[in-house]
Amino acid sequence: MTTSTSTSDLFEWDGRCLHYETFGTGDDVVVLLHGLLLNTKLNRGFARRLAGGGRRVVLLDLLGHGQSDKPVHAAEYRFDTYVEQVIALLDHLEVPQAVLGGVSLGANVSLLAATTHPERVRALVVEMPVLEWAVPAAALTFVPVLLTTHYARRPLIPITDLLRRLPRTGIDGLDSALDAISLPPDVVSAILHGILVGPIAPTYDRRAELDLPVLVIGHQADLIHPFSDAENLTEQIPGARLVRGLMPFGMRVFPKRMLGEVEAFLDETVPVTRTIATT
Repeated sequence: MTTSTSTSDLFEWDGRCLHYETFGTGDDVVVLLHGLLLNTKLNRGFARRLAGGGRRVVLLDLLGHGQSDKPVHAAEYRFDTYVEQVIALLDHLEVPQAVLGGVSLGANVSLLAATTHPERVRALVVEMPVLEWAVPAAALTFVPVLLTTHYARRPLIPITDLLRRLPRTGIDGLDSALDAISLPPDVVSAILHGILVGPIAPTYDRRAELDLPVLVIGHQADLIHPFSDAENLTEQIPGARLVRGLMPFGMRVFPKRMLGEVEAFLDETVPVTRTIATT
């Protein structure tokens, strides 16, 4: 196992600056996407593990998240627009094809990218997808947040300003959550409003047409991402595999088994290219 290096950089997409982090080197690229309102910090541990096995892992802050630009126009936050940001990242890196993976929001963006740009996607690692069974719980969770950040924006501003100034813990997943609740309320409102416009996942027919290796990760006791969505998705995609987790975000709290499953899947379906030295 090699020791991974990491870098942080920006690139321009449609007049906006997007931030990304790179772990490791090489031609075998994995792009990992965060969940709604979270950022690249969420997947750093995952990235280090995969990069240690010889892959180049790139974490992207989608527009409105992390260190990427944060416009306050809802029209800029659509799932299909997020797909174009991922493809633009591959173009920027001059990577013709990559493995895509993500959690929640990132899972759905990865699925959409695979159906709209299949030539750019080698395989999918889809964690906690948000599909048909998730709609009621997701609405009950995020619609009140949208209404609060929209109509109570002014009293929330000093609170989020204070949260942004608080020191971070150094625990990547926790710091990602702290960054999420520190986002300006007008940005949160715009993101939540925007993602309600347009498709959030491929249709059933488009899912059934996918022809690439797919690993689906679902967790029990998760109301926003019901395990039934992960099961149904696995049945809809020919040859897809399902991994059952014990709790939401369990891959980050107890990573050993889950990350081992992901590594085994990638090693079998898209093995790392080994360069043989010549003398």
